Amino acid sequence: MTAQRVAVLTAVSRLPHATADEVAESARREIGSISRQSVYDALGVLVEAGLVRRIQPIGSPARYEDRVGDNHHHVICRECGTLADVDCAVGSAPCLTASDDRGFVIDEADVAYWGRCPECQPEFDQRITGRGQNGK
Repeated sequence: MTAQRVAVLTAVSRLPHATADEVAESARREIGSISRQSVYDALGVLVEAGLVRRIQPIGSPARYEDRVGDNHHHVICRECGTLADVDCAVGSAPCLTASDDRGFVIDEADVAYWGRCPECQPEFDQRITGRGQNGK
């Protein structure tokens, strides 16, 4: 484990769902200098080792988290991009049972719930209805 990898892993732990740029910024604050390529390389090694999970919401840069080893999902705001963890709704890993696995041995399911976060919902409602919260 190099100093760069430790700094990247620490950054991912501190900043769940961070982009590579956010990880790089945090790692630089910790160790001084680290190139963007070193950050990407470290993230790749950490993902391959199973210490970090890479998620890629549609229309968003890849994000990284250190919550691995479970089958949790994510809820994403369509307005501001806020992303949060969501546990599976039922059972230990119900999403791993596909109606037809086509011969694959499935070991992960990636479910993303899209909507609007509590902070963005009032503004969205106002845009749609043309009225404020008072109904005016």
